[in-house]
Amino acid sequence: MNFINSVKLLPILSMLLTLPLDAWAGSEQEQVVNASWYGQRYAGRRTASGERFDPRAVTAAHPSLPLGSLAEVRRKSDDRRVVVRINDRGPARGDGIDLSEAAARMLGIIAAGTALVVVTPVSQLAEHR
Repeated sequence: MNFINSVKLLPILSMLLTLPLDAWAGSEQEQVVNASWYGQRYAGRRTASGERFDPRAVTAAHPSLPLGSLAEVRRKSDDRRVVVRINDRGPARGDGIDLSEAAARMLGIIAAGTALVVVTPVSQLAEHR
């Protein structure tokens, strides 16, 4: 491999090395995490997927699930559920899941701000039914 081809690979290798460790494992497993939400203050900002954030859309930010994938988020305290589309990376602290305002409203966590949830990729749900 010549020098020019090596230089072209550097951005790709750099991106792969910054992925969270569980992204390498496929992240096709159920996760018990803290959920928080973000809303109007972020409306219109670009997400990691390139689309503009809409607090009325049922979406979420997750550190490792594939962008565009679907995940069921179930609130542990009362079993309320919502299926979200992953369109961003986050939360900023690196673990858990950040829900759009619409998804948080469906789970009833607006007032509390956070809740313990179970995140399950939809592909895994289909295998268990």
